[in-house]
Amino acid sequence: MTTRTDVTFPSGDSECAAWLYLPDGTGPDPLPVVVMAHGLGAIREMRLDAFAERFAAAGYAVLVFDYRHFGASAGEPRQLLSVKRQREDWKAAITYARGREDLDPRRVALWGSSFAGGHVIVTAAELPVAAAIAQCPFTDGISSTLAIPPLTSVKVTLRALRDVVGARLGREPVMVPLAGRPGETALMSAPDVVPGYLGLVPEGVPFRNEVAARVAFDILAARPGAQASRVTCPLLVQVCDDDTVAPASRTARLAAKAPLGEVSRHACGHFDIYDGPDFERVVDEQVAFLKRHVPL
Repeated sequence: MTTRTDVTFPSGDSECAAWLYLPDGTGPDPLPVVVMAHGLGAIREMRLDAFAERFAAAGYAVLVFDYRHFGASAGEPRQLLSVKRQREDWKAAITYARGREDLDPRRVALWGSSFAGGHVIVTAAELPVAAAIAQCPFTDGISSTLAIPPLTSVKVTLRALRDVVGARLGREPVMVPLAGRPGETALMSAPDVVPGYLGLVPEGVPFRNEVAARVAFDILAARPGAQASRVTCPLLVQVCDDDTVAPASRTARLAAKAPLGEVSRHACGHFDIYDGPDFERVVDEQVAFLKRHVPL
């Protein structure tokens, strides 16, 4: 059994909301902790609880947070997706975890999926952590952009330009959908995106399928996978061979450069990894990885 508590921690000009999972029946010693966050525009209710519960059942504390501007976290304007601010949130979450007496500051592991997988690689390259897990990670902006139909890229870019100009003039953000069907103007529009991404949202949970369009330029410029060679802790990178969002071949090549990296390949798509048999396989692999490198 585990206990889940709602907590908050400061980050930059605001604060992040989080769940803290603590295994029941633990002794007085501080626990190792897994710090977790979701991918592009997603919130923690979109299946992160399923992963957290498995880690907690294995004996780990787990801190699962929403980025500023999303979900239960504070931050205005809403739905502002900033790579810089999200990486600040990761560092703030680690600082919070290390400041708690019931958590061991020397045994902090990072877990990120999709867009957050890239954040985890960069954060693990910049901060001393015990281990890191990057699940179907976004690693290269150019590769991911090339996976989008050219006409869709043009439409998204035009919205992004309008948003950047509007922000400088003090206007409300120009939004772009996160998930769309093939041919629609959205950041992700492969055939498996709408059922796969939006299918992760539980019934009754408020969710906005849009973000400020300016993030398109952040995505194009980002190369988080290039930092893998600087990650000195054990790093597990799980690659989906049929990934329509984060191309598998590029991700595997970059991940292979991590000094203590472990790359595993999975015969599934980007969104299959969150549920069903593929979820069972990857989460079992993650728990085994944690037990090897962040022992209880």
